Amino acid sequence: MKVLLVGSGGREHALAWKLTQAPRLDELHAAPGNPGIAALGRCHPVHPEDGEGLLALAGSLEADLVVVGPEAPLVAGVADELRHAGVPVFGPSANAARIEGSKSFAKEVMRDAGVPTARALSVARPPCVVKADGLAAGKGVFVCTDQAELHVALRAVRSFGDSIVIEELLDGEEISVFAISDGTDAVAMPAVQDFKRAEDGDVGPNTGGMGSYSPLAGFGAGETEELLDAIHRPVIAELAARGTPFVGVLFAGVMLTDEGPRVLEFNCRFGDPETQSLLPRLDGDLLGALEAAASGHLTSSDLSVADNAAVTVVLTAGAYPGGGDVGSPIHGIEDAEELGALVFHAGTALKGDELVTNGGRILNVTGTGESVSQARDRTYAACERISFDGVRYRKDIAAMAHV
Repeated sequence: MKVLLVGSGGREHALAWKLTQAPRLDELHAAPGNPGIAALGRCHPVHPEDGEGLLALAGSLEADLVVVGPEAPLVAGVADELRHAGVPVFGPSANAARIEGSKSFAKEVMRDAGVPTARALSVARPPCVVKADGLAAGKGVFVCTDQAELHVALRAVRSFGDSIVIEELLDGEEISVFAISDGTDAVAMPAVQDFKRAEDGDVGPNTGGMGSYSPLAGFGAGETEELLDAIHRPVIAELAARGTPFVGVLFAGVMLTDEGPRVLEFNCRFGDPETQSLLPRLDGDLLGALEAAASGHLTSSDLSVADNAAVTVVLTAGAYPGGGDVGSPIHGIEDAEELGALVFHAGTALKGDELVTNGGRILNVTGTGESVSQARDRTYAACERISFDGVRYRKDIAAMAHV
């Protein structure tokens, strides 16, 4: 098979790493990719939201499958453009991707599907959560426990657009639950916990994600299936009933409250950095599952899970999430890999032959082991080997895990 992977971040590097393990893969291409992906396949300078460019590229490559990584091209309708031309695509249509592209639409779908979620509020009054209705790269959610935080949030959220959603503030543990869907059926993937706040102790502004780990205590295959029955499958059925079947990864952010699980939000793609901790735990054929979902025959897929653990730590620019860094030399990746860690490129570039920074989240370092504790030790040992100007990362990822 020839596969075209759309995207350029750490999630896409992790997907490329896993896809290259598939026995049926002949060629891996990426648009636009990054230096890490370039070591696994061929990168092409086509923007992820350039539907015409991607269609031309897929045609010239005679791609058997296009896998769309980021949310923005999915919400913009890139998958529709490819699908209408007869190109097999793993990724939802623009209408189905509204489950992430519009939080108010997601609320409507969950109401009609009978899926438990946070209660919407008509007035912004603390404690509450203020959300940008549209895409915000993981930075459009503001938890407000007092009037001062609410004032800051209402000003900040407007930078993502005029439409906002106000919800009750739920209390509990938040987890990420993924399901691959062919529009009718759904197959569960391991649950993951991610860390959104910028600073140790879960304080500071929300980010696109500072780290993740899997497995979670008390969340094996049985518990994850129960969540799929309560959350994912009703939403998939509701979208199908509306004539917009969801083909791709339906990712639910779930709060485990005393009253039961509540959906915080839906995403229409693999999580970032959750994917970097999820894929090292898969024994099954990911490419086969993505192809089966794209063709509507998901029941034939094999996504068995290994009895191991993975921890991912995100290395960021010093100014992140307020800013990024461009052009600083990166050192020590080979040293980190010699310790057995996986190093996924997120915001990197080549300046001549030198690897340099090129964004806010620069690298994702993933360690594996027999337990989360062992994987965590290996991850942080590898992080210490990597350096670039202003490098910063949280020191408490998975510190409280009991697996």
